[in-house]
Amino acid sequence: MNVPDLPPRVLLDLAQKCNLRCPMCVVWGRGDAPDGGDVMDVGAALKVIGQLDRALLQPNLWSEPLLVPDFLWWVTMMKNSGHSVAFNTNGLALDGDTALLLVSQKVDSVMFSIDAVTSETLKKIRGIRALPRIEAAVLRLLAVRGEAQYPRIGVSFAKQKENEHEVDEFVRRWVGVVDVVRVGLLFADGTYPDMVVPEMRTPCPAIYSTMAIHVDGQVSVCCLDGLKQTNMGNVFKDGVKGVWSGPEFRRVRQAHESGDYDAVPFCKNCNGWAQNAFEDQVEGNLLIRRSPEFTYYNRVDRLKNWTARGGHECRAG
Repeated sequence: MNVPDLPPRVLLDLAQKCNLRCPMCVVWGRGDAPDGGDVMDVGAALKVIGQLDRALLQPNLWSEPLLVPDFLWWVTMMKNSGHSVAFNTNGLALDGDTALLLVSQKVDSVMFSIDAVTSETLKKIRGIRALPRIEAAVLRLLAVRGEAQYPRIGVSFAKQKENEHEVDEFVRRWVGVVDVVRVGLLFADGTYPDMVVPEMRTPCPAIYSTMAIHVDGQVSVCCLDGLKQTNMGNVFKDGVKGVWSGPEFRRVRQAHESGDYDAVPFCKNCNGWAQNAFEDQVEGNLLIRRSPEFTYYNRVDRLKNWTARGGHECRAG
């Protein structure tokens, strides 16, 4: 398969911080979760961004992006440098000034991770009862944006045992209000346990499209590796291109292309490779896109702000 010279999509964990401890979270839901104090060196981060060519940048990995120190400055700098900017957020820290900046800078996409329609379910999923506060953040950004094209605004729902009874109501609550509603399966123990995958496995698109950079510059094979079980190299030492075209990524891609998935322990049992095999249908004003992992409900009248990018969908909180 063709490998671009530079990663088209980069997840840059500018600060390892989160204001939630969701039980489902690979990083923050653990008993030995990090203390949340690490911040990426500013000079090193700027050097990394300067090596990219109009990438889609996500200013976080498994952390909450709105907690990044000087977050609004980072967004402005990324957009002024010609990059696209998209991120997932729990919305708790999205105030009026942030909403104004996101709209004025034409940030490409903001996805709110909500996962519930009642405070009782939110407490089980995310450990808080602040559903009105999160919903108010979504509505605040919608109001500030108005009929402008950007940012694309969506809400997401990670389906699991504790909230699956609210899926249909969640879709009804938000379809037609936001630009896109996303319902996905939960990633746990190195796989999506509830996913029904195609019979024939294919190389994972993430290893050709996405670079996941942790706060210390270490690159994981993909963003699903929130605990850094894999090490593809360090962009602070070897540069973006040096890691992207380096021996570890070459080894992983060769293993996938030859069907030797056992050669990459993290990938061996992972079924995330199937999440981008979409089938589309149009129902009224909705473009519904379904894959083994996701269902997207897109407003047809808001599709002008939509751009498809390959690679895993990773979320904050």
